[in-house]
Amino acid sequence: MAAQKELIVKKSNENRNILNIILKNSDIYDQFLLSLTYNSNKIEGSTLSEDETADIIFNNKSIPNKSLIEQLEVKNHQAALQYLFRYLAGAKKINEDLILKLHSILMNGINEDAGFYRRHGVRIVGSNVPTANYIKVPTLMNDVIEDISKRQKDNIAHASNIHARFEQIHPFSDGNGRIGRLILTAMLLKKSIAPAVIKQEEKNIYYACLRAAQLKYDYSQLEDLVCNAVMLGFAIAERE
Repeated sequence: MAAQKELIVKKSNENRNILNIILKNSDIYDQFLLSLTYNSNKIEGSTLSEDETADIIFNNKSIPNKSLIEQLEVKNHQAALQYLFRYLAGAKKINEDLILKLHSILMNGINEDAGFYRRHGVRIVGSNVPTANYIKVPTLMNDVIEDISKRQKDNIAHASNIHARFEQIHPFSDGNGRIGRLILTAMLLKKSIAPAVIKQEEKNIYYACLRAAQLKYDYSQLEDLVCNAVMLGFAIAERE
């Protein structure tokens, strides 16, 4: 993993402003919109194929025999990602307002709590990882947001740590996985690192990595997965 982290640092130095590269090249921009939206939604159980997702994003098509909610989730994730790219282009900080705004876009028309922290208990489906008491969510999120801005020598380790903590807090009633991955994208872009494209095929491995981090404080597996996902992101940025 050390060698891969060194390669990521090298690629980051070669692509000093990765966000600028994304914004100025429509083919790269579109590929990130599709890859991040398709995989993030698929991880959460979407039945839409990558081609169907592309049709919704780029052709505004309605897919027959697929739920309207799933199709709205595509448009909403696309809109949230586009908002995030524009926001970061203004060199703004990752703060609570941004996170709540992203959630309001992602859950618009889907969840009545869009843009607000949850006000009830939740469980992570299929996991024995305990989530935060809803009363503590604002305080815990404040701590996470403060830590996001702290300078770290190892950006992959830092982003992985924040991602695992965010997912365990589970601050929203729905959309936590997708918002967590958008925050991960934001943290990486801030350091001129390509967005981590976590493939839907690796869903079970990804969840196991999160559990190891959250229950055993072993972040090595999650860092390794994020490294691999970042390399996929650089492949998109470099048109490989």
